[in-house]
Amino acid sequence: MKVLKPLIALLVLYSTQIFAQEKYDNLENYLSKDKQDYYKLEREKTKSSSDKLRNSWISPVMLNYNYGVSGAYDADTVTKKTSITIDQPIFQSGGIYFGIKFAEASRTYSKYSVDVAKRKLIKDAISLLMQIKQSDMNIKKQQLLIKNSEISLAQKKEDYLNGQLDSGFLNSAIIDRNVVIQALFDIEASKERAVSKFCTISDLSYQDAILPHLELISEDKFLANNISYKLSKSLTEKNRYAKNITTSKYLPSINVYGGYNWDKIENLNFGGVTMGGGSTDYANYGFKISMPLNINSSDDIQTAKLEYLESKILETDKKRELSAMFEQVMQNIESFQKKKQLSIENIDMYSELLLDTKELYKAGYKTQYDVEILENSVEIARLNSMIFDLDKQLELLSLYEMYTDEV
Repeated sequence: MKVLKPLIALLVLYSTQIFAQEKYDNLENYLSKDKQDYYKLEREKTKSSSDKLRNSWISPVMLNYNYGVSGAYDADTVTKKTSITIDQPIFQSGGIYFGIKFAEASRTYSKYSVDVAKRKLIKDAISLLMQIKQSDMNIKKQQLLIKNSEISLAQKKEDYLNGQLDSGFLNSAIIDRNVVIQALFDIEASKERAVSKFCTISDLSYQDAILPHLELISEDKFLANNISYKLSKSLTEKNRYAKNITTSKYLPSINVYGGYNWDKIENLNFGGVTMGGGSTDYANYGFKISMPLNINSSDDIQTAKLEYLESKILETDKKRELSAMFEQVMQNIESFQKKKQLSIENIDMYSELLLDTKELYKAGYKTQYDVEILENSVEIARLNSMIFDLDKQLELLSLYEMYTDEV
């Protein structure tokens, strides 16, 4: 896989961590308390459901009580029956074992499903916060561009009034000024939308919230600790045990059963003659072997096998997809790094020109307009450099969304 050399050096340097200043757990604080509580309850619900599924093979003990009255003759006959019974499977051709393993795999799959949803929301919150900070920089940058366009318009207006420029150039300067002003309106509207979305998922104040600093990680570590890939793997494991359960339910099974019974009859009537009654208690137990013969069994088993094979293919495909995504992120980061480097070069170039222009202004060869344009250009280049840094952080955030340090 091609990754540019400067990035490889950085990957090696930072391969032991993804965050330099923030712990993974702390990033949950970007979510509102309600959102945090919701995902905590989802985790607990997953555990409860898994425990219930894990013990589902254990049959309940049945307690029964029956009270009856018969008025067929002059005296009412009262019957009372009480029983305790159980019918417990002890062998299902591996079905019990596979059922327990299926419950454990389902628990893992559900846990990762909750974590994936939670990570996506955390990523959305941080992404919106980064976009807001970036909008602030773009607003400052756009205001400087407006100042430069107004200076350019003033210069062309003077030249036009002095007969040194025709109206076409002046009209173009007016249009350019309008364009950058309209762009400012768009940026401000975009920021407000981001602020509104951020407030729906976070309790933090966007003005005071501190952005986490993300660092590069190696591709191997990204894949090994990828929560999205772990979710795909857990689905394969879950479907593997589901396939085994489906097969076992069409094989022989053994159940043991037993019970204790107590019966009592009062005012027993026999041929119109009332007798006293009596009671009895007894136990019964045994075992039974069964195996269903179902015409659809082969199709059922085949369907379960195909679902398992499909999940294996999706697991392999997911790894390829994540690897390609990592490569794309690295390429995007390198592109932003190049743009940042160009901005740095522009800062140096404009700063040097600004010094020379100030000297020429003092000597009367340049105007205040020339000085202001270059001062604004230096600041614009500096803001561009900061904006590209945030662009790199947004790219890295897409990796964090699927990265976990949990084993």
